[in-house]
Amino acid sequence: MAKKKNQSEETIVDVQEVYSKTERYVDENRNTIIIVAALLVALFAGYFAFTRLYLMPKNEEGMNLLWKAEYWYEIDSLDKALVGNESYYGFEYLADEYDGTQAGELASYYTGIIYMNQGDFGLAIEFLKDADLDDDLTSAVAKGAIGDCYVELGNIGDALNYYEDAIETSANLLTTPIYLKKAALVQIEKGDFKDALAKFERIKEDFPSSSEARTIDSYIAKYGG
Repeated sequence: MAKKKNQSEETIVDVQEVYSKTERYVDENRNTIIIVAALLVALFAGYFAFTRLYLMPKNEEGMNLLWKAEYWYEIDSLDKALVGNESYYGFEYLADEYDGTQAGELASYYTGIIYMNQGDFGLAIEFLKDADLDDDLTSAVAKGAIGDCYVELGNIGDALNYYEDAIETSANLLTTPIYLKKAALVQIEKGDFKDALAKFERIKEDFPSSSEARTIDSYIAKYGG
């Protein structure tokens, strides 16, 4: 009983000692703590002000300017969509002017896709990598497009990395089977038949209604033996 009492008293003493040390530390560093707390408040207030008073209005402004370039893109007038005309801005200008907003990221994505379609794969990669998109599906398409550009440039190692990144970014019926097949074909070119076969089989099992699944049995038969 005495032993338990001593242990209890020691615990109380230890707690009091820790508390005293904490009080002493606060007293000795009060000014520093106040300054750090004030800086944290200022940083939070600054971030809030930047987001609400600058970034959100800037994004809304950019979104309102995207429509004409998107229209040109939809009707396949890619040069106008890229550079605009005397009345409306093109994607390339909007990507630069509204960088850091979702409007700017979308403009960067479109700019990259246009450059890819025009055969300028280096610039396409640059703009597509710069597109930090909120939407997982569009982000997957951007990464898959980077993979396509690397294939065109003969860099199949980086192409495979971006195809696999696109697969992981968004699992869906539209893009996943496309990039599974493209990744598998790159792996075949690299001589990695086992992993390629696994991707073909995943298309068959997980995406049987996709257009890629219609001919996938021939690939499985060819590389499954």
